Amino acid sequence: MKKFLKYTGGVLLLLVLLLMIWVGRNLRDQHPDYKLDLKILNNSPAPLSAGFAALPITPAVPDRWDDKNKNAEFDKGESYTDGNGNGKFDQVWIAGFGNNRPANGIHDDVWARAMVLDDGKTRLAVVVLDAIGFMNNDVIDVRNRIPKEAGITYAIITSTHTHEGPDLLGLWGPNPFNTGVNPEHMEYVKNQAAKAIEQAVKNLRPARLSVAQDLEGAKPLVIDTRKPEYFDSGLRMIQAIDKENGKTLGTLIAFGDHPETLWSDNLLVSSDFPHYVREGIEKGVFKRDSLVKAGVGGVAVYMSACVGGLMTTHPRLTVKDPFTGEEFKAPTFEKAAAQGKTMAWLALKAMDKPEAVIDSAAISVIARTIPIKLDNNMFALAAATKLMNRGTMGWMKMKSEVAVAKIGPISIVTIPGELYPEILNGTIEAPVGQDFAIAPVEVPCIRDLMPGKYKFMFGLANDEIGYIIPKSQWDAKPPFTYGKDGAPYGEVNSMGPETAPDIHKNIKALLEELR
Repeated sequence: MKKFLKYTGGVLLLLVLLLMIWVGRNLRDQHPDYKLDLKILNNSPAPLSAGFAALPITPAVPDRWDDKNKNAEFDKGESYTDGNGNGKFDQVWIAGFGNNRPANGIHDDVWARAMVLDDGKTRLAVVVLDAIGFMNNDVIDVRNRIPKEAGITYAIITSTHTHEGPDLLGLWGPNPFNTGVNPEHMEYVKNQAAKAIEQAVKNLRPARLSVAQDLEGAKPLVIDTRKPEYFDSGLRMIQAIDKENGKTLGTLIAFGDHPETLWSDNLLVSSDFPHYVREGIEKGVFKRDSLVKAGVGGVAVYMSACVGGLMTTHPRLTVKDPFTGEEFKAPTFEKAAAQGKTMAWLALKAMDKPEAVIDSAAISVIARTIPIKLDNNMFALAAATKLMNRGTMGWMKMKSEVAVAKIGPISIVTIPGELYPEILNGTIEAPVGQDFAIAPVEVPCIRDLMPGKYKFMFGLANDEIGYIIPKSQWDAKPPFTYGKDGAPYGEVNSMGPETAPDIHKNIKALLEELR
């Protein structure tokens, strides 16, 4: 008996040791020697060049399946068609709502769309992925694949946060215990992102920048599903125009809204409403078959700004076609098209009368690697089990990144997740029932700290750390704020209550240096 107990104890000890080694390997920093500390301050305006490119990152979806009970989940007993004849069901897991949602086809391509700006000294690249998110270790992988001869000083890689694209984070696989990331597709995305930047560099042309805004027109297209209700629903555009031939090289459009208009029953890969925004900007907007407003051509790059809060075109929100008057409430591609068409129309009208035209400017950039405290046990467990392929940089800390930039009268802040609009624009509240009895911490608001007249926020930039919630509004424990019976949605998908104060503190420090 003693021998048996001794043997059993030894086996258990060995298993625990192996488990600890496995978890330790999963949690190791994938880029331990990578620490960004970039500071370029330039006060000498010079002629600008701009280049754009768009490369698809659409996954192969060879198989189709029969959703017999129409629950948008692949259940036992449901059949599939083996489109590529390899004898198995090749699932592409759609990210953003629940587990077990394999794609059943492709509605529109998802993209890596890049913009490169150059002032002769600094070459700034921005690439936006139609993806739920893209983590910092993957961002570093992309940067390492950009050829040195491309001459990129700093690359910003962001995600639109579409809830209708393939899982690139790992959380939306067949169940909560298996990743939804296809390693081959992830490699394809990384390569295409790097190639998009490389192609945009090859497309560089002497350019002037035209800045336009419509800060009110798109407000009816988004609601805030969490109190307090605050928005960042302004449309902000940067249009790059070829100085020699007057043609549009490309346009960057920033707006704060979850691309989830199609909602959770959709099973077709799509970039959601940004598809229709970009199509409208490039090709024009139509009333059925009649052109109402001509597009400007070039490559349209759609950028998500503040989506925390939670900014969404919810199924309870009706969207009206701006030309036919048709109304759409249920989540359909027609509703997404009406939303995108409205946004493109507003953007094109604003671009007809730009608020600023920049013929020359100096590009300044400051970017830093920062640690983010990890207080979310579920995130820690996902990383420890490699459900989420992301390491740590110390005990319960994850490596992330913030940056600020200035291009003439334009300033930019990059936020590595889903920022609540009140942190950007002010009006943070400290409601009764808050978990921490404190006044607002993230003050002054970020936009008040930003230089220049035109202030852009790039959300989900260089990382996806989840929701960034004002600490004074953190509400995971009873009593709950605003008279609610239960906890609001948000905290479960946040790194923790210290995330917003840490992000604000670091952005504030960079902006003080930039000014």
